[in-house]
Amino acid sequence: MEFPATLTCSPLFRDIPQEEMASLLSSMDARRRRFARGETVLRRGEPGDRMGLVLSGTVHIVKEDFWGDRTIVGLARSGEVFGEAYACLGGEPLEVTVLADADTEVLFLDPSRALSGDRPGGHRFTRNLLALLAGRDLALTRKMGHMARRTTRDKLLSYLSAQALQAGRPEFDIPLDRQQLADYLAVDRSAMSAALGKLRDEGVLTFRKNHFRLLRQVEDAD
Repeated sequence: MEFPATLTCSPLFRDIPQEEMASLLSSMDARRRRFARGETVLRRGEPGDRMGLVLSGTVHIVKEDFWGDRTIVGLARSGEVFGEAYACLGGEPLEVTVLADADTEVLFLDPSRALSGDRPGGHRFTRNLLALLAGRDLALTRKMGHMARRTTRDKLLSYLSAQALQAGRPEFDIPLDRQQLADYLAVDRSAMSAALGKLRDEGVLTFRKNHFRLLRQVEDAD
């Protein structure tokens, strides 16, 4: 059986032989679904009994408050997963909504039967899933580090610095548009745009849409 390259290259299935994949996927009742841009993939309040692996496209994980204000708390691109913590808890009601940010194909999996390790590839799958959960926890810690900064300017600099370090160069693209970046950092979009404009005027950085270039180091400023 042939499997999509995104599936076999995903960290979730690292080191699992091809001959074990079909049995493993069958045991998890794997189902593929397509979503158009803007379509809801998972809705807050639904039981989170399945995790998703993005085969193509991108999804945003969004948290809404009582008044409908949204904050992006995460995203998953091709080869990445979402909803794994809820699925491991056995159907805990979702506290987030997952939205397709582009035309997207998702493979839904029920990991509960694979976690016992009794299935072919089960031990490796369990190990990979634990590594992904640890990585998610680290990403949340990093986000909290950005949001802990006092000002919008400082939050932007913290986030952009981390993106440059991840890219290994001062010029890079970020995976968020302006509104999404504001939601991710939990700041007002207008205030964020003003802060970006000021940083550009000061010669700290340049940008065009989601493409940024850091020019020099700055000290934190109020």
